Amino acid sequence: MKVVVGLSGGVDSSVAAYLLKEQGHEVIGLFMRNWHDTTGKLEGECSWHDDQVFAELVAKRLDIAFHYVDLSEEYRKRVVDYMFSEYEKGRTPNPDVLCNREIKFDVFLKEALKLGAESVATGHYCRKEEREVNGENVYSLLAGSDPNKDQSYFLCQLSQEQLKYAMFPIGHLLKPEVRRIAEEQKLATAKRKDSQGICFVGKVDLPVFLQQQLAAKKGNIHEILPTWRRYEERAKQTALEQLAEPYRYTVRDGKKIGEHNGAHFYTIGQRKGLGIGGRKESLFIIGTDVESNTIYVGEGDSHPGLYRQALRIESAEVHWVEPAEALEVGEERRLKVRIRYRQPLEDATLIQREDALYILFDKAQRGIAGGQFAAWYEGDRLLGSGVIKY
Repeated sequence: MKVVVGLSGGVDSSVAAYLLKEQGHEVIGLFMRNWHDTTGKLEGECSWHDDQVFAELVAKRLDIAFHYVDLSEEYRKRVVDYMFSEYEKGRTPNPDVLCNREIKFDVFLKEALKLGAESVATGHYCRKEEREVNGENVYSLLAGSDPNKDQSYFLCQLSQEQLKYAMFPIGHLLKPEVRRIAEEQKLATAKRKDSQGICFVGKVDLPVFLQQQLAAKKGNIHEILPTWRRYEERAKQTALEQLAEPYRYTVRDGKKIGEHNGAHFYTIGQRKGLGIGGRKESLFIIGTDVESNTIYVGEGDSHPGLYRQALRIESAEVHWVEPAEALEVGEERRLKVRIRYRQPLEDATLIQREDALYILFDKAQRGIAGGQFAAWYEGDRLLGSGVIKY
């Protein structure tokens, strides 16, 4: 089979290419450059160039064809512009999820097909399972075997058509095994550090990065005490819609304790970047209001403003990786859910209403923010996901 591997210049995609060649496939390495701007970056300005050099070294070592493609225009339109737009609205997007749906398994996939690819492989730590149902192939997305590296969450928006072409050659391996294989095969990436930060952009100072399009503007920071009356009222509430509502503060609910440079630069649960010290416990952001440009904070990790029992996903934003698993209106289902990468899976009930899907957690969850993706699992199988409304 002819397989195009997205060679990123990292160890994971390098070993993926090696394993595919060992299995007898015709392997082609394709490096994509998706970002040119270095504004706000916390690492070397030419990291993409280093990535390309390492990718070429690996391709040469494995004796496979190597190609380069610049997808930066599509990446800006489909991922970065969306990211700016969400932050401007006071929401918290996950660009890595968008990158996989819109770039790696869409634009990049189309480039791979131009090269004659029958499948496209990446270095993701996840697995794929195929079975036949009523004469049709159904593809399941499974968690990676390494519990410390499982990246299925980042692929939670993939469709059946995208999974049809996908291959995840290292999904059954643990990270130390991947490093060992790379060293044994003398791959240039064997000891290279894993990439961090935003997909294809890298590690950035987020406020500086966002100031490319979002202007800094002074605003006030107000502290909300744990005794705020709405917390006690919410604790007595049982209505699902109410439990899923975020807490809504006004400047009259708390005392001004500082200033910030723009509410759209911050997110729920954030601790760093406030510049306010002298407290017994850390201050955490528990609310943002981009209209009034106000940030609300609470002291301590146990502050009630950090926690919510439920969340809401608009029906139009609900995505089922396997459409046959979709809930009907009025149906409920017990599943495991996570709202961010590396978060442990949490027990929850999914409840499909006419206008929205609600997720009711057994335990109140910390730092639920609009714009994040919630992903739900049955065992190792990722069944679906959706963008959190609030």
